[in-house]
Amino acid sequence: MNHADQDVAALRSHVDTVFPSVQSDLEALVRIPSVSAGAFDQAHVATSADAVAALLRDVGMPDVRVLRSDRPDGTPGAPAVVARRLAPDGAPTVLLYAHHDVQPTGDAATWDTDPFEPVQRGERLFGRGAADDKAGVMAHVGALRALAALGHEPDVGVTVFVEGEEESGSPSFARFLADHHELLAADVIVVADSTNWKVGVPALTTSLRGLVDGVVTVEVLGHAVHSGMFGGPVLDANTLLARLVATLHDDAGNVAVDGLVTGAEPEVDYAEADFRTDSSVLDGVRLAGQGTIAGRLWTKPALAVIGIDATSVAHASNTLAARSAAKLSLRIPPGQDPRTAEDALRAHLEANAPFGARVTWTPGERGRSFGAPEDSAAMQAARAAFAAAWGTDPVDIGVGGSIPFIADLLEAYPDAAVLVTGVEDPDSRAHGANESVHLGELRKVVLAEALLLREVGRSVRA
Repeated sequence: MNHADQDVAALRSHVDTVFPSVQSDLEALVRIPSVSAGAFDQAHVATSADAVAALLRDVGMPDVRVLRSDRPDGTPGAPAVVARRLAPDGAPTVLLYAHHDVQPTGDAATWDTDPFEPVQRGERLFGRGAADDKAGVMAHVGALRALAALGHEPDVGVTVFVEGEEESGSPSFARFLADHHELLAADVIVVADSTNWKVGVPALTTSLRGLVDGVVTVEVLGHAVHSGMFGGPVLDANTLLARLVATLHDDAGNVAVDGLVTGAEPEVDYAEADFRTDSSVLDGVRLAGQGTIAGRLWTKPALAVIGIDATSVAHASNTLAARSAAKLSLRIPPGQDPRTAEDALRAHLEANAPFGARVTWTPGERGRSFGAPEDSAAMQAARAAFAAAWGTDPVDIGVGGSIPFIADLLEAYPDAAVLVTGVEDPDSRAHGANESVHLGELRKVVLAEALLLREVGRSVRA
């Protein structure tokens, strides 16, 4: 065994030593129902921030703060935790990002266990936030804990930034960066909020789709009227909304909105059998769109109806609905400006108003896409750390989801190298029922991040 292998083996041994405490602390974080959506008790988000701050103090970070900035509407943002250890003279600073807030659980009946009571089954730990993104928080804490157990601090500055409202669109993020620009300044930024290719194969995320969402409303009557007395010459708003939504895709399932960008096909593909298993597509359902599955997920637009306001079946009466609305979620590939994409979507909806119905678009969230730059020194260090931790080379992937704040980070710190990593895998079911993290993968992520911090420091000495 050469010196480098001995070094990795020693650090791996210390990761193994501290990992039971990493899992225990992750379970404690999962028990805090830190849902940042406005309809939920925000006291839990504050409790979660305090718990994260305590973990970072315990791991020896000398400067730990819980901070807030105002949202665009002037209301206070959710609490974020910032912990710092200053860099030695001439050394770079690495910013480690994660978020401690979580998505709502949805219908509790769809969960096999209590969403906020962590349960281990085999190698997986189940619970809301177990993967997204409290595992990311513990990846940072665990890496620092393992290095401390080894008696070695990396020759870099370390800043840990744990946000509290990512699952609500990070509304105060840009203001937070402005308010605390010097506090968060870094040369390398590690965003632990993405996914790996699969269990046993790590990944670096090199592209993320952006996001445009909003509500389209269809109005046809001044008020609801008797469906027998007036049905026939007038189509109800629900039917007209359905006809409008049907124009958004062609017969093959491709998005049919002019003005949207399509990128190049990725170098790696997603096997259809794996995709069907991972996404739980029912037998007999044909996949939509054309081209590779990876391309349809990463470099092409995707458009979904994620909510509908209409009379429920239980409360239906024999009337023609006067008004109906749908919330649309449009994912856009790298290279597409969100405002331009939204203008194209609005123009399509207005141009395809069925039977002259009144169509109104109400904008929602906009998020920019991300495309990683050319292979950087930081990227090379990450590849080496991942290969050593997993015993196999990482795969470069895109992700169909969006992390809009990465564009804000790059705008605030244009010279920083951004590495997008994560703990999730295709079975994690982030945002869904029965969310889980694979504990073996979390252990490897902890090791990889500790190795990355050491490698960045060593590259400076070299």
